[in-house]
Amino acid sequence: MPLPLVYHDDYSPDFPAEHRFPMDKFRLLRDHLIESGLTTDAQLLRPEVCPPEILALAHDPAYIQRFMNNELAREDQRRLGLPWSEALALRTVRAVGGSLLAAELALQHGLACHLAGGTHHAHYDHPAGFCIFNDLAVISRYMLESGRVGRVLIFDCDVHQGDGTARILADTPDAITVSLHCEKNFPARKAESDWDIPLPMGMGDDDYLKVVDDSLNYLLPFYQPDLVLYDAGVDVHKDDALGYLQLTDAGVAARDEAVLRHCLQRNIPVLGVIGGGYSKDRAALARRHGILHHSAHKVWVSEGLN
Repeated sequence: MPLPLVYHDDYSPDFPAEHRFPMDKFRLLRDHLIESGLTTDAQLLRPEVCPPEILALAHDPAYIQRFMNNELAREDQRRLGLPWSEALALRTVRAVGGSLLAAELALQHGLACHLAGGTHHAHYDHPAGFCIFNDLAVISRYMLESGRVGRVLIFDCDVHQGDGTARILADTPDAITVSLHCEKNFPARKAESDWDIPLPMGMGDDDYLKVVDDSLNYLLPFYQPDLVLYDAGVDVHKDDALGYLQLTDAGVAARDEAVLRHCLQRNIPVLGVIGGGYSKDRAALARRHGILHHSAHKVWVSEGLN
């Protein structure tokens, strides 16, 4: 069986070409994974939209309705930074559905990856930082409240702190929030995760990988989660427009492989989502995001999951 990969054509709706959010990266990532021989279009698993009652496990129902009906206040539109459209609204609930499907597949098979996800700045009742609904928080609440798992650990390696996730799940003791992020970066006002690991600007591969290994060697035995949600943001890359860390392609690949192996060698299912990544060179950015899926395939084969 091939590594489970989740994608939908709704993920890259028409979008202003000059906008700083690279909305076409999801389609370009799909194209890259097919062109590089990792998957075929027929093998990609297509999700349903996330139902509003599942979104409401982590979000204010009134906020869900305001966004879907294009009734956000001006301040919320400013916080979000994305122009509303019906296609964007559909894309948003489809992508949360994609993370949910990928989480189900991870529980079934040990490992699965989404070609989107990691919208960790979305809060309970407002958007922020290009994030509308928080898929990491939604999955956590859904998996816990449905009794599918007893404990979830979110290992967020996006360069920006997962502030929305931390705040939404602050009162959910069985959802453990861990954020490795550049200390001097967005958001200016940090939330309080269960474990915040702030990193100095300019950190490179070796020092970063030591933090990843040390963190997981402590946290996974300590919490013994039933599922890990891994936000594999590539805005840690030295060429990222919004980053401030100095990881290379090889460093990102080593990170992704290390996180997945740490989980699987302890028999903990793990879901990978792509998180943030920003560059005007969209093809290069798609290849950077694809490091997660290539690393996951390598681990999938070597751990005998296929």
